[in-house]
Amino acid sequence: MATSTPVRDAHGSRPSRRAPKPVSSSRQAWRSRLWRFDDKASPYAYIAPFFLVFGAFGLYPLLYTGWIALHRVDMTGLDQMEWVGWENFSRILQDAEFWTAVSNTFLIGVMSTVPQLMVALGLAHLLNYRLRASTFWRTVILTPYATSVASAALVFALVFRADGGLLNWALDFIGLGDTNWANGHWSSKIAISIIVIWRWTGYNTLIYLAAMQAVPSDLYEAASLDGASRWQQFRNVTIPALRPTILFTIVISTIGSMQLFGEPLLLEGGTLGAQGGSENQYETLSIYLYNYGWNLGHLGPAAAVAWAMLALLLLIAAINWLIGRFMRKTAA
Repeated sequence: MATSTPVRDAHGSRPSRRAPKPVSSSRQAWRSRLWRFDDKASPYAYIAPFFLVFGAFGLYPLLYTGWIALHRVDMTGLDQMEWVGWENFSRILQDAEFWTAVSNTFLIGVMSTVPQLMVALGLAHLLNYRLRASTFWRTVILTPYATSVASAALVFALVFRADGGLLNWALDFIGLGDTNWANGHWSSKIAISIIVIWRWTGYNTLIYLAAMQAVPSDLYEAASLDGASRWQQFRNVTIPALRPTILFTIVISTIGSMQLFGEPLLLEGGTLGAQGGSENQYETLSIYLYNYGWNLGHLGPAAAVAWAMLALLLLIAAINWLIGRFMRKTAA
């Protein structure tokens, strides 16, 4: 006997689903407040770690250094602080050695920054064209930057040695005689500047190269159609497009020159290196601060020197900003 399978009517009703439970108005209002709080508070939570680290390792030491600069405190008695006000600042401003350190820092900064940025700009222009093994050359150029300050300074100290140095051997070989690089007022500054140029040129080269690759190629094509040579394209297209980057590298190099410490310290090494030479001929502000803080143990004047360096950096940054603003107005 055949049995028939029951078939659901086409117009039959589907099984009903359970309707969602209605959300209470109080719970809905709480969710809305939570969403608004998350929307407003999340950005601050994301950037909070940076400000916490900056406050602990940047802002607090800066403010505490300013507090020490207003006191008389020695390395051997950190818990004994005597309020002296602006006496430490007056002390260093009346010290002729401080102004010698300012002059040395400024001269070394100019002698190292100007050639360094010019060479970096030229190398970046060469690397901007298609070269074989371009990645290899970019890595080679950046290698000096990856070298530690101590290693570079010690190697160049052997190069600039007065007795048996490689550079003096080369000068004597071509008949120019020997030079006491560390004891000369200008030769010592030249030696330190060469170390800085060797170490930082590759870093600035890659910054310029990245900025050059961001320049639209249409500008070069238009200049080429107008009959401009490569030098004219570099002068009239590349340089104007790189003005913000050039200003940035000037500021960064200026900050670096104000903090020169390892290169002059290790040029001669020992007591003379820590004093910036026998006649302070290459003593920078960092060496001057080091002498007050660690050799003499007077932390008050050392902290005052640190704040004086900050004031000089802010002054130089303001001058660079005014120059950049004037250049932008002139270009416009």
